[in-house]
Amino acid sequence: MKIKPVNYRDGKDELHRVGKMGESMGVCATFNEKYLCCSVHVLRSVHNCPFECSYCFLQNYLTNGVTKVVDDIPGLMREVRGRIGSNPHRLFRIGTWELGDSLALEGSTGQAAQLIREFASLGNAVLELKTKSDRVDSVLGIEHRNRTVISWSLNAEQVISREEHGTASLAKRIEAMHKVYESGYLIGLHFDPMIVHDEWEEGYEKLVSDVFAAVHPDRVAWISIGSLRFNPEMKKKIENNYPDSSLTCAEMVAGDDAKVRYVKPLRLKMYKHLYSRLQKYIADENLVYLCMERWDVWEKVFGSAPESTNHLDYLFAKSLYDRHGLGVSVPLLKDYV
Repeated sequence: MKIKPVNYRDGKDELHRVGKMGESMGVCATFNEKYLCCSVHVLRSVHNCPFECSYCFLQNYLTNGVTKVVDDIPGLMREVRGRIGSNPHRLFRIGTWELGDSLALEGSTGQAAQLIREFASLGNAVLELKTKSDRVDSVLGIEHRNRTVISWSLNAEQVISREEHGTASLAKRIEAMHKVYESGYLIGLHFDPMIVHDEWEEGYEKLVSDVFAAVHPDRVAWISIGSLRFNPEMKKKIENNYPDSSLTCAEMVAGDDAKVRYVKPLRLKMYKHLYSRLQKYIADENLVYLCMERWDVWEKVFGSAPESTNHLDYLFAKSLYDRHGLGVSVPLLKDYV
C-alpha cells in the first residue's frame, strides 16, 4: 500500500510499519574537512519522531514526514552483517537515531528489543540507541552482552521544558538511565545541543551532578558535547513552527560547514564550563568528544585533538576494547584509515 506523503508535524500522528527498501546503513559525517566527526554508522530503521523539539533538524530535512519503522529486522541485520563482515578487525558503532528517536516508539514496535538481541551475537559491532524518552521497560532483562549502548540526549531542565516538547523530563530520563544501568547496559551521554538560557551555568552544573548520582562513570561508554547549530534556512521554520521559542534571537555566525552556531567565544565558554564539571566525576579513561567542531576548538577545550576523523574512530574502538573488552582484537589504527 502506498503511503500518502504528509508534512513533518502531521506525520507524527500515525505510525506505519514498512518493509526494507534499498540500503539502510550510512555514516553520520560532516562533509567539511575542518570539522571532526565521530564517524558513527547509522541504521535508518526509524523515520520521524513523536516529540517536538524546537531545534530538531527533521523539520527542515524531511520531505515526507510520515512516521515509519522498518519491520524487517532480518533484512536490516543481513545488511549490518554484510557491512561489518567487510572489515572484521574494525569495531563498528551503529545507531538507529539519525532520523528519529530510538526508543520513543518502542512500546508500539518492539524494534529496539529485537535489535539488542541480534547485536548480542556480533563480535565487531556495538548498537547505540539514543533517546529523549523514559521508555526503557521493554529492554530491561534482555541478554545484551555489552553490545548495546543506551544513550540519552540531555539538557538543563529549563531547556527541556521550553524547547523539547513532549519529551521525558530530566528526572524521568535519569530514572530510566538508572534502570538500564542496573540492567547492565553501557550508557552514552550526549550533552547536545547546549543552549544559552538564564543561569545556564548552574543549569548544566546541576545536570551533570544529577546524572552521576544515578550512574557510575565506569559504565559510561562515551560522552559528547555540542551546541545549538542548524542550517540558515531552518531559522524561519523554527520561528513558524515554534513561535514561543527564543532560539533564533541569539547571536550566531555561519561556519565553514554552512551551519550557524553561537559565536566561538561563547561556545568555548560553554564547553569549558561543562567539561570542568564532568572532570569532577569521570576518570581520564572516559572518552569525551565534541560533536561537529573544528580542531582549534578541541585544542582550546581539551588541550589536544585527534589527528583526523579516522583517528577519532580508532580512539572510540580503543576505549571500548580497553575498558569493556569489546571488539575481536586489539584495535589497530591501520584498520580505521
